[in-house]
Amino acid sequence: MTRTLQAIVFDFDGVIADSERLHLRAYQDILAPEGVTLSERDYYDRYLGYDDVGVFRELGRDHGLTLDEGQIASLIERKGRRYDELAAAGEMLYPGAAEFIRAAAAAGVPIAIASGALTREIEEILERSGLAGLFPIIVGADQTARSKPHPEPYLAAFARLKAHTGRDLEPWRSVAIEDSKWGLVSARGADLRLVAVTNTYSAAELREEAELVCAGLADLSLERLDELVSD
Repeated sequence: MTRTLQAIVFDFDGVIADSERLHLRAYQDILAPEGVTLSERDYYDRYLGYDDVGVFRELGRDHGLTLDEGQIASLIERKGRRYDELAAAGEMLYPGAAEFIRAAAAAGVPIAIASGALTREIEEILERSGLAGLFPIIVGADQTARSKPHPEPYLAAFARLKAHTGRDLEPWRSVAIEDSKWGLVSARGADLRLVAVTNTYSAAELREEAELVCAGLADLSLERLDELVSD
């Protein structure tokens, strides 16, 4: 069949992988000795849209801590080690995520990832899940100077996907799939069509930014995306 949909750029945490809880736990475990308490509510309401650098900078400001670049780098390194320990437990994909990704790849739809997670973390989870070979483009937090809600992650991922395919992909016929309002703002800045999944936030919270809201990748189909981008 002829598809209107030209490409999909996925967020990672909260869309493909259920690893936000591990990130939160890793932050909590390394911040506690510093006298900083990070609640689940504060994490999801205040810090979820940032990469590690942004989280520690914002936490420092919010808690009146003066953190220089060396201290932030040390916190990031310790947080990464703790995350790795927690992630070693195994499977972290949301239901239906692997099936949807494989269906998109099998249909010849170019796919990429634009995430606030580190590239190595993304690659390790994809490798364990048997999906590593399906994503030619992965843009992690370590590859961009600015993180979401700035559009740079999506701009970079989409530009690299165009270069990889050698096709003149159109943003308005391509979709970003996100789980947070910060991510949707980032994708909108790259002129991509906006789809949200309710793995992290409610439909009511996401509907202001998203064109299409669904329960998760298990609730989504390429046909629904075709309909969205043909409008």
